[in-house]
Amino acid sequence: MNRRKSLKLLSTIPLVSLIRPDYSIFEEAKILKRLIPGSNVSIPVVGLGTWQTFDVGNNQKERTVRRQVLSKLVELGGSVVDSSPMYGSSEQVVGDLATSLKINEKLFMATKVWVSGRDAGIRQMKSSIKKMQKPVIDLMQIHNLVDWKTHIKTLQQWKEEGKVRFIGITHYVESAYDRMEQIMKNYPVDFIQLNYSILSRTAERSILPLAKEKGIAVLINQPYESGSLFRKVRDQELPEWTKEFGCKSWGQFFLKYILSNDAVTCVIPGTSKPHHLVDNLGAAFGRMPSEEERRKMVQLLS
Repeated sequence: MNRRKSLKLLSTIPLVSLIRPDYSIFEEAKILKRLIPGSNVSIPVVGLGTWQTFDVGNNQKERTVRRQVLSKLVELGGSVVDSSPMYGSSEQVVGDLATSLKINEKLFMATKVWVSGRDAGIRQMKSSIKKMQKPVIDLMQIHNLVDWKTHIKTLQQWKEEGKVRFIGITHYVESAYDRMEQIMKNYPVDFIQLNYSILSRTAERSILPLAKEKGIAVLINQPYESGSLFRKVRDQELPEWTKEFGCKSWGQFFLKYILSNDAVTCVIPGTSKPHHLVDNLGAAFGRMPSEEERRKMVQLLS
């Protein structure tokens, strides 16, 4: 059953009764974590992106569903939540809901600076901290390399002063890889965030190997190609051989391909649906595909 068919079924079956049988995987094993290089901090390999999905303002009905997503994330062993001032009200929604759930300290909160100018950047980052309601943000990133030469100095100072735990840079298109690599080679960034999927594999050529060489943690965005990967496998059954590495859905298939690259620290698919969150986290259990299995996965999608 693909995700589209699952959605149709969900409209007629209560959420708890549908996903409860899949909870065995969470009860039998601990979620896979990977170490942030150069630190003693480990984070779960599957997190949560909030672009579009958490931009719901003060709509209480929509907030209630996102509250369930955050609650499930922590309940099942996850912690990484990535946001940005670019994402509308997402930072505020995450902060308000996390505070109401009393899970702020259990979350690894990441956000970004997305403005030009030193003073404007400082104001924006202070605003983000206030909205997310966590005095020390775990990861502050320069969004899409906007005025990065200015902000990298501020971030280095903030890290030294203990205002943020880790610093990084982000982008979402392959044309930015050359600039990202130059920064990685010349500045002490802790994280990079970039696009990577089973069909967009350019990152495998140089930037992911460089991150591994330099000891830089990697967050992956757009793992589902904005949903187009699910359309590509519409009405197709998962091959039997994917069960050998614990794959139970196409979503897990796509995430496990990414996570089988050991340069990747965490993948952050965005979702506003609790059952999708549960399915995504399932990719963080069991073994990852071998090199031979990775090749078969690519061939299947090709």
